[in-house]
Amino acid sequence: MVGSKIALDPREGRELQRRTRATTIAVRDRQRAEMILLRAAGMTQAQIAVRLGVSRVTVNDWCQRFLARRLAGLDDAPGRGRKPSLPPEAVRMVLEKAVTPPAMQLSNDGARGRDLAGQRAAPVGRHDIKPHLSRTFKLSKDKQFEAKFWEVIGLYLDPPEKALVLCCDEKSQCQALERTQPGLPLGVGHIRTRTHDYIRHGTLTLFAALNYLDGKLISRIAKRHRHQEWLAFLKTINREVPASLAVHLIADNYATHKHPKVTAWLSKHPRFHMHFTPTSSSWLNLVERFLRDLTDFITEKSFASLGELSEAIIGFLAERNANARRYIWRAKGEDILRKIAAARETLAAVQAG
Repeated sequence: MVGSKIALDPREGRELQRRTRATTIAVRDRQRAEMILLRAAGMTQAQIAVRLGVSRVTVNDWCQRFLARRLAGLDDAPGRGRKPSLPPEAVRMVLEKAVTPPAMQLSNDGARGRDLAGQRAAPVGRHDIKPHLSRTFKLSKDKQFEAKFWEVIGLYLDPPEKALVLCCDEKSQCQALERTQPGLPLGVGHIRTRTHDYIRHGTLTLFAALNYLDGKLISRIAKRHRHQEWLAFLKTINREVPASLAVHLIADNYATHKHPKVTAWLSKHPRFHMHFTPTSSSWLNLVERFLRDLTDFITEKSFASLGELSEAIIGFLAERNANARRYIWRAKGEDILRKIAAARETLAAVQAG
């Protein structure tokens, strides 16, 4: 049995490769996957032991467990590991307190989190409850949500032939903020800084269209954010996209996108096809991911004029297009809809009181 060879089927190979690349997996699980992959590649147990810095007995043990139970054999047996230091009733009490808002909000959630820590909440950290954090979120009330949802992600999962899929949006209120002092650089033992006060030199609007197939951007900078500027951006897209290709635009429900003059122009250019995301669902538009990167870039800098801000954005876009990177939609639509349905049920229960 010591010299038994390992043959992997395609599914097992993909899963083991995934474990070796994953950044959130336990080190021991990654190491076990590496043992099996190396053994399947023909390395001896002694060679694997030297390469991974473990004993040959350890390599043999996990190889035998894999041969006996395949992928399930690489999991720890139930009951192993450190025993809980709190009884189940105490864990339940801490969890209930963590997710129950206080009757009167006399302190912030950060202080509340520290109070829980004082009650030996550390052993329940694996439940991933973070009372000190929050984020913005809103469920769409669009009556055609599911139809629009599948229409948009269908363009990602199965892009049409002889066409471009462009994810479009505007980043309005790009502020030219001049910090009153230079910030201190990042260094060992301290973070970067920037002043809390600034001189405001005005704003710009960036219109961006992200090509889903190659990650490149078509863009236009304007001083205002009206249907006139959106129409000018559509004309820019029309000039830059080869006439032989259809153009599928994914956009939100902002009024400028549906202005009568815009609608009239689109009717005269039948190769343009508009696909609107459901209301309150901008997360479906992949250009939002790029705009987050742009926001981080702008926020970190200081601009003495609108001209400086415009030049910086143009430079950022040029660098981005020279080293284009696709944002690929990987989430399964069914999984997303299940999560949304669960959120709706929870929201209904909260509203019911």
